[in-house]
Amino acid sequence: MTIFSKLTGAALACTMLTGAAVAQEMQFFRIGTGGAGGTYFPIGGIIANAISNPPGSRACEDGGNCGVPGLVAIAQSTNASAHNVNAIQAGQMEAGLSGAATLHFAYNGIGKFEGNAKPDLRVIANLFPEDLHLVMPEGAELNGIEDLAGKRVGIAQAGSGTQIAVELMLADHGVTRDNMDEAELNNSQSAERIADGQLDAYFYAAGTPVAAIIQLDNTKGLELYNWTDEEIAKANETVPYYIPSTIPAGTYPGVDYDVNTLAVSGIMVTNANMDEELVYEITKAMWSDTARKLLDSGHPKGRVITLETALDGVDGIGVPLHPGAERFYREVGMIE
Repeated sequence: MTIFSKLTGAALACTMLTGAAVAQEMQFFRIGTGGAGGTYFPIGGIIANAISNPPGSRACEDGGNCGVPGLVAIAQSTNASAHNVNAIQAGQMEAGLSGAATLHFAYNGIGKFEGNAKPDLRVIANLFPEDLHLVMPEGAELNGIEDLAGKRVGIAQAGSGTQIAVELMLADHGVTRDNMDEAELNNSQSAERIADGQLDAYFYAAGTPVAAIIQLDNTKGLELYNWTDEEIAKANETVPYYIPSTIPAGTYPGVDYDVNTLAVSGIMVTNANMDEELVYEITKAMWSDTARKLLDSGHPKGRVITLETALDGVDGIGVPLHPGAERFYREVGMIE
């Protein structure tokens, strides 16, 4: 073999290696979720795992994960909905989870987003219903929502989707920051304050069961407020994206009664400027057989995240699908 042929072979090998490196170039994809004690964080982690396929991983057809080649998705703990839509609009995160109400308000620049619209938000998929929990110490009772006046009430984190909706609902019953001692805390902090006797009640919207609420139930016990039909109807009129729901008895072992409440859809959102092909591949990976196994085994709420319900309620939110996601749903016959 001549020196020339040796050099040519070496150059060819380098070229092939370089091509492989390009094909498997690592790309990070940050998904904003919520607090560690809620549901967004574990669900976001499952989705991140499902859509990831880092460079060097086994290919899907060879029994590996069926994520996007070269993609490393990361679930980041955040202050949830409002934080996530702000970060996505600003390009600080590639995607995130948001309640439908917050998504609608943010996209249209209404409510707490007045004058601060987020026009670049785009939907990837509807995920699961988030039930509104009104948590109280064990043995506590309310005769109605208006009884929260004068009490120490956790209204969720500042700017969160839960807080936005809860303040609107409370105002219908004459309860405002002027006549209650409000606390802006995440779910885990609120549960700790209930356990320590520092709060009389707190609100939290999430897919059931919620880890921090389970812990509170197991250690100190708790009660969940049972909304009346009239209160549910009024809340639904004020915040249309919260619809009637039920937390079945036994969801939390110490709560042996059905809880009438409201729920809002949790939505996966991205930015309109995200590459269409990438979002198409991510959407496809979310509904792969691998993803199905991860969702079914990773969290109780994962089982209700299905391709069949991926577009449920999306039209009513008024926020467009991302073109990449739309392309996938069109291919599988969900959009004509």
